[in-house]
Amino acid sequence: MLHAWFHAKHIMKTFAIIIRGSLEYDYIEDVTSFIGEDVSGSFGVQANHARMMTPLIFGLARFKIKDGPWQYLAIPGAILYFADNILTIITRRYLKSANYEQLALELRGILLAEEKQLFDIKENIRRLDEAVLKRLRGLTKNI
Repeated sequence: MLHAWFHAKHIMKTFAIIIRGSLEYDYIEDVTSFIGEDVSGSFGVQANHARMMTPLIFGLARFKIKDGPWQYLAIPGAILYFADNILTIITRRYLKSANYEQLALELRGILLAEEKQLFDIKENIRRLDEAVLKRLRGLTKNI
């Protein structure tokens, strides 16, 4: 009887994580711990945590699955909501891997591609502005 009580007290409690991106969805069970970061700093969540909601900042979060390695989650910002032993993360997109180095390389590649895309968009807007100004100058000369 004492052994059963001791064993029951030390069984690791778990929760589930739902990760929703604009094109992806993951449902992960048997999670024992989640570590993320919001504007106030790093924080952790374990099973039976109080209800909470917070915006996650750009960066890496991690979670541990029972009897498994840490899993890393790269996010460009997200909303985290924990209730009824389910942690929900809603984000535009995310990368998930157990390999930290691989995830960091993928994230770097994505960031460089987004930076180039943003530069191209800004350049197109600059050209549009120039074309509009040139057109307006032409219209004012005819008045």
